[in-house]
Amino acid sequence: MGDCSNSKLLPMCDSGEAPFDTRRYYKHIHDNVHGNIYLDKQALNFIDTEQFQRLRELKQLGLGYMVYPGAVHSRFEHSLGVYWLASDAVHRLKTYQGQELGIESFDVQTVKLAGLLHDVGHGPFSHLFEREILPRVRSGIKWSHEDMSLKMIDYIVDENSIDIDSGTLKKVKEMIVASEAGKSVSSKEKQFLYDIVANGRNGIDVDKFDYIERDTRACGLRCNFQFQRLMETMRVIDNEICYRAKEYLTIHKLFSTRADLHRTVYTHPKVKAIEFMVVDALIKANDHLEIDSYIDEPAKYWMLDDTIVKTIEASTHQDLEESRNLIRRIRRRDIYQYCNEFTVSKENLEYFKNVTAQDIICSQNSDAHLNEEDVIVTNIKIDLANGRNNPLERVSFFQDYDSFEKFHIKEDCVSQLLPTCYQDLIVRVYARDPKLVDAVTNAFENFQTKTYGEKTQVHAITEKKRRLKYNGN
Repeated sequence: MGDCSNSKLLPMCDSGEAPFDTRRYYKHIHDNVHGNIYLDKQALNFIDTEQFQRLRELKQLGLGYMVYPGAVHSRFEHSLGVYWLASDAVHRLKTYQGQELGIESFDVQTVKLAGLLHDVGHGPFSHLFEREILPRVRSGIKWSHEDMSLKMIDYIVDENSIDIDSGTLKKVKEMIVASEAGKSVSSKEKQFLYDIVANGRNGIDVDKFDYIERDTRACGLRCNFQFQRLMETMRVIDNEICYRAKEYLTIHKLFSTRADLHRTVYTHPKVKAIEFMVVDALIKANDHLEIDSYIDEPAKYWMLDDTIVKTIEASTHQDLEESRNLIRRIRRRDIYQYCNEFTVSKENLEYFKNVTAQDIICSQNSDAHLNEEDVIVTNIKIDLANGRNNPLERVSFFQDYDSFEKFHIKEDCVSQLLPTCYQDLIVRVYARDPKLVDAVTNAFENFQTKTYGEKTQVHAITEKKRRLKYNGN
């Protein structure tokens, strides 16, 4: 992606808002996903700050690049992409239904800024920081990157003296947390605008459009989902963004592609193994570096990014020796060993209780001597963005452009090839020490037999892995 500072300067119209069709924005850059992205003055006021530029040091897929070498794109690129798609979406609605919906320049600006700023509160290594690290160093804490984004936005505005209307700022922050459970907007007026960036109604939003397209490209995967079709056919009915009925399968591809990314990239066995090592390293380093203290104040938090690993690696302090050794193991690909996994059967999903390392330890053979810290168990849920339910049940459709009624579509009216279950629950086990692969694997198999009466795993551990003594490549 090109640098904003070297982009072409374009004139603005007298109203302060560049006409979308003529692309008369202040600057433009070239993005490898969306082509030319045009940035207005207000967006640049935020982009050209130290706090927003921090997003360049946060990889979008965290440690995914350790398995997919091309996955080195950042939250910075993604944020610009979401800004651009949000801008495209709201301008399309304004062009085709603007007078009917009462869309004003104020609305356009808030949607665009919500897309730009939705990830400024993200921590290091994608979602790993808030889901795996913080709960273990601060028990009972309720923290999310969305809430931190709200604090960061206020801090950026104050620290950089950005001139922005308080009403705009309030709406921007409401749009960012619109998808969070329990969050509500202050007014039902123009509720459809809250569907664009973070859609809490049905999960169809430009945030997903960008990261699905960007992540699949970076990892060298094919993406069958075409978000452009949805952008072209969306329409607001009864204060909700709806889609043409013929796009049912296009929307299904959106959710199924997201699930495929979770299975093949985000929860890839080796990616997770490396993530567990980084989690262990940062937790061991926390007493010395006080990493958890960064979340207390935005003034400190914005200095925390993926380079924390380099800080540990370059340090010679004795208190960081264990963390340093773990990071060096990653460099040598001497990683925690994936042993095996099984998928919970459909009939057992409802009553399933998360498997723990203690469950595996209690199932070890009498001649084994495993401790709880030798084993890592992860319970992975992969769904179509609506748990065990069909996400398309929440989507409203319209028949054609001459109709003014929205409706839901029953899946059996579309195809008999659609899934009958919408969630996978995978139990996966790792050994921290490669020399314990055989003992952990046997204990894991014993657990399955004791719990389900048989081994339910599909994969057989090879003799090569069972004989592994040192390296786990």
